[in-house]
Amino acid sequence: MNQEQLDRMKNGKGFIAALDQSGGSTPKALKAYGVDESAYSNDEEMFTRVHEMRTRIIKSPSFQKQEILAAILFENTMDRKIDGLYTADFLWDKKGIVPILKVDKGLAAEADGVQLMKPIDGLGSLLDRALERHIFGTKMRSVIKQANKTGIRAIIEQQFSVGKEIIAKGLVPILEPEVDIHCPAKEEAEAIMKDEIKSHLAKLPADDKIMLKVTIPTVENLYEDLMQDPHVVRIVALSGGYPQHEANEKLARNHGLIASFSRALAEDLRANQSDAEFDKVLKTAIDGIYKASIT
Repeated sequence: MNQEQLDRMKNGKGFIAALDQSGGSTPKALKAYGVDESAYSNDEEMFTRVHEMRTRIIKSPSFQKQEILAAILFENTMDRKIDGLYTADFLWDKKGIVPILKVDKGLAAEADGVQLMKPIDGLGSLLDRALERHIFGTKMRSVIKQANKTGIRAIIEQQFSVGKEIIAKGLVPILEPEVDIHCPAKEEAEAIMKDEIKSHLAKLPADDKIMLKVTIPTVENLYEDLMQDPHVVRIVALSGGYPQHEANEKLARNHGLIASFSRALAEDLRANQSDAEFDKVLKTAIDGIYKASIT
């Protein structure tokens, strides 16, 4: 574990840029950016186009460590280069931004009101590669759709179980049990989830470190006490389908909670923008998300 990166993640001011759309969500992300499916004919070309988009974001003068603590990468992005450096090395060596890797393989079918993660085949070898590529931590997502105790317990159990494997490799896992913003009993689901998280934190060995990525809670400052837990490096929030301005407004009311936005960060970026226009739009987005994150 890189101590400088750990200190930055724990104490730095700013937010996490989630640049980790994977195979299933890449066409949607490219389409929003203005790159139609006719612009590529296979997965390799598709991933090249999305890497061009991410490279443009990362190399932009608007994308700076003063506001961005870390960036979450998709496996394919980790294995590609920017200006001759692997993406993680470019982020840290050139920008001072901590590199994080998305490791989950998507969601299983819904059961007990939740979607667990699919099995992560080859996780050990992926984590070994992540270490070789100088990755600091990981991220993995599952989704809670109903305030179902059995399902929520299974989600948190799975997140911590895989998280322990990641900790054992010397990486810091971001556990992401997302509560769907359309969950009919969202407040209740979040209360159940928080209790489950607390009971798992209480059983962790003293030196184990995790981060949490959560939906912006219905009850403001719900996770404030979890932020004080010595195992918790940081708690970050996903935009969850809220438009950028609404996500920022909700986030700003939760003290200490910082953004880890994906779609809300890039929603106004387009392939056909001039570099000056692109950088300006990106700066506006980053400034707004940063301001909401430092409340």
